[in-house]
Amino acid sequence: MTPNQPADALPPLSHLSDETNLLPIQYVAQRLGLGEDDLIPYGRYMAKVDIRVLRPEALQGKLVLVSSITPTPLGEGKTVTTIGLSQGINQLGHRCVACIRQPSLGPVFGVKGGAAGGGASQVLPMEKLNLHLTGDIHAISAAHNLAAAALDARLYHEQRLGQAFSQQTGMLLLNIDPQQILWPRVVDHNDRALRQIRVGIGGASHGVERDDHVEITAASELMAILALTENLRDMRQRIGRIILAYSLENKPISADDLGVAGAMTALMKETIHPTLMQTSEQTPVLIHAGPFANIAHGNSSVLADRLGLQLADYVVTEAGFGSDMGMEKFFNIKYRQSGIAPSCVVLVATVRSLKANSGAFDIKPGQPLPAEILNTNIPLLNKGCANLKWHIDNAKSYGLPVIVAINRFPDDSAEELAFLTDYAMSAGAVSCEISDAFADGGAGTATLARQVIKACEHTTAPRLPYPDTASLEQKLQVLAQRYGAATVTFTPQARQQQAAITAAGFGHLPLCIAKTPLSISADAALKNAPQGFTLPITACAVSAGAGFIRLYAGNIMTMPGLGTQPAYHHIDIDDEGRICGLS
Repeated sequence: MTPNQPADALPPLSHLSDETNLLPIQYVAQRLGLGEDDLIPYGRYMAKVDIRVLRPEALQGKLVLVSSITPTPLGEGKTVTTIGLSQGINQLGHRCVACIRQPSLGPVFGVKGGAAGGGASQVLPMEKLNLHLTGDIHAISAAHNLAAAALDARLYHEQRLGQAFSQQTGMLLLNIDPQQILWPRVVDHNDRALRQIRVGIGGASHGVERDDHVEITAASELMAILALTENLRDMRQRIGRIILAYSLENKPISADDLGVAGAMTALMKETIHPTLMQTSEQTPVLIHAGPFANIAHGNSSVLADRLGLQLADYVVTEAGFGSDMGMEKFFNIKYRQSGIAPSCVVLVATVRSLKANSGAFDIKPGQPLPAEILNTNIPLLNKGCANLKWHIDNAKSYGLPVIVAINRFPDDSAEELAFLTDYAMSAGAVSCEISDAFADGGAGTATLARQVIKACEHTTAPRLPYPDTASLEQKLQVLAQRYGAATVTFTPQARQQQAAITAAGFGHLPLCIAKTPLSISADAALKNAPQGFTLPITACAVSAGAGFIRLYAGNIMTMPGLGTQPAYHHIDIDDEGRICGLS
């Protein structure tokens, strides 16, 4: 093959999932109509796609949004289904692209593992995806921490020099309040020891001593901005609007006020280009951004979606956690800002996860599963199916067709699969199909792919649960009622913060409810489809650059910790540089 070889002369699609079968990335790009000048190469099997390729008027494809039931430690297989479905659509003769988020090193080395899919439906080379990729997360960490260092430096010099600071520098005093610095440092690892720290220790020459904390990089507002931005100019403006701290006069201090926004954007310049990879069947995959699905919208980027919709007939993308988390935020945040609408929703469910959602057992990662989970148990499955019905109803409320994909496990009984299929259809799904994406790749999702294509034939605009003109509290009440809450409470601090956000003119922004992903409620112990609970709002904050308001429902962890048996125990490398144990 030569670089100028036409796309129709490329090797046929394969069904193997080893690196020896991978195409050089320029050939994957050719299948999308991209030339070598459109790529920024990162080795043989990865390349960034230059966003100068984008032509907004050329968007032709249909977007398929993959979500799931309430997640459990058993794993639902959203990414496997996303990758497998994209392969299945390609096998039916349509051009399809998958769009997924970049994995964080925290889960990779922690308990969850990587985010490449698995079996015959994974992104390859898997170790490249899970370890650093093209460096976007590190660039975000550097830009974020530059702003943190700039804040502490400005605080130190203003306190050291007083009024002389302005005379020496020509800059106005910001009068940063050390108790109202909102911009902690970040690192892309799970490290619970950094959840509460004290900085500036050691005397005046080391800065102003104060309490602080460290968050994981995926929680940075810069990550949310990257996923929502439209171009470099938009990115620069959004970064400039970030509120880093408040002054002693209680005035917001932005990245532009601090004079650091330009340098932050310069550090993030290359992150704006999505990364192109391929699946085990050489289906193109665009990987971009990796925001948390609790304190941000938890979806792949607007730019990746736009690229995919321009280059392919169908784009399959996944939303983080369940439909009450990433899917809700896709519509209320990402769709509101971008106007990119899905044509249908695919809800991933498994027999054993629905049994776990019944609440009959306290399932812990790594522990043996109860026999009732593994063996045929229709009453237990029926009880857990209330969770599925809630998510079907939730997805349907946006006005789009909903398809349930049952991610089959080897020990699933035919009786239970038949029961679950009938239940999903009676609960309002337009189709319910069994997915064998893990075992059989695209061939294992052929029937699912046909139903998805059929559901995408009649596109309608999504129905949003509240208008932009609604007040912050009105929006919150709408979402709380959808979850099943009877009441909403505010701590005194949260009530003050809500009033300040509204007074500052941010009340029109959409809401991002930060809550546990393990329950539709804010209490991880309330399983299935709880009703009549209280939704407690403990804090409110505004992501002025990303463009949404964060409402914290309970204690939300933005720095995970490592468990007793973290995934890094299984990861090693041999003398030839081959990495083993990475999942």
